[in-house]
Formats: sequence, C-alpha cells, structure tokens
Amino acid sequence: MKKQMIQLSMDDFCAEVKNTMNSLPSFFYEHLDNLVVEVEDFPSKKTLKKAHFSNAEIKEGNTLFGLFEPMELSHPWAGDAIDIHSLTHKLTIYKKPHEESFPDPIQLKIEIRKTVIHELAHHFGLSDKDLENFDNNPNPFSKDISLTTKECNDENKPRQKNS
Repeated sequence: MKKQMIQLSMDDFCAEVKNTMNSLPSFFYEHLDNLVVEVEDFPSKKTLKKAHFSNAEIKEGNTLFGLFEPMELSHPWAGDAIDIHSLTHKLTIYKKPHEESFPDPIQLKIEIRKTVIHELAHHFGLSDKDLENFDNNPNPFSKDISLTTKECNDENKPRQKNS
C-alpha cells in the first residue's frame, strides 16, 4: 500500500522555504543581498539537461529537489572586469519532487529545509562532495523540526495519492 502524497499549497510550500531562510543566523544576511530564491513546481527538461542529466535519466523520472545557479558570465574572463559578487545568483526549490518523494509530513518539512540549506551552501562555495555528510543525515536538524499533531492531521490541506 502506497502512502498518500502530501500536497502543500504553493503558499504553504513557499512559507517553508521562507522559514528556512529566516532561521539562518544573522551573520549570513549580509552575504545574501545578491541571491534570489524561487519556488517552481518542477525543473524543466532544459534545466535537467543543464544539470547534466542524461536523456535516459530524465526518461526514468530522475529530477532535482533544488538548484543553485550563479550568474552566468558572458566570457570566462568577465570576472576580471566586473565585481562578480554583486551579480544576482538564483536558488530554485522544486515543490513537486519533494512532495512525491516524501509523503511523511515531518520528513517533507525536513527535506525542504535540507534542500534550501544544501543549495544555499553552494552560494558560499561548498561542493556536493563537501555536503555528503549533511545530505546523508536523515535529519541534520535533530529536534529543531517537528510538527504538531494538528499540522500532521490537518484535513484542510489538499492531499493526493501517489500514482
């Protein structure tokens, strides 16, 4: 028997992303002026290709939970001519892959937060290799994330079965 997929409204999902950003220690904020955070339902095929997914992986349904995109420079040497730290970078969090992969409401909340932190770490120069221990921990936030019984059982939240 498959678990029911939790389906948050876009506003509720965005609120989870925003809560994560707002929970950062204050000394991070001075380094976030050039960062835009967006939420989208799914990454496009073009985005998946840009992230080095093969056609076979895309066809199998492999996807992204999030993506950090530094501002692209028109030429490799352009960073020598302009201050690249002032260019806008983009962090995108994908809603549907989270909901499809994490039907448990507590784990969904944890994974949204993990994805935001993971992608934000790229903004600060960390690689996927640097983040392996963080990513492999089911809850690196310990008891920081928990939901009340009402939040877990809220019948007003739209729900959809996994297909």
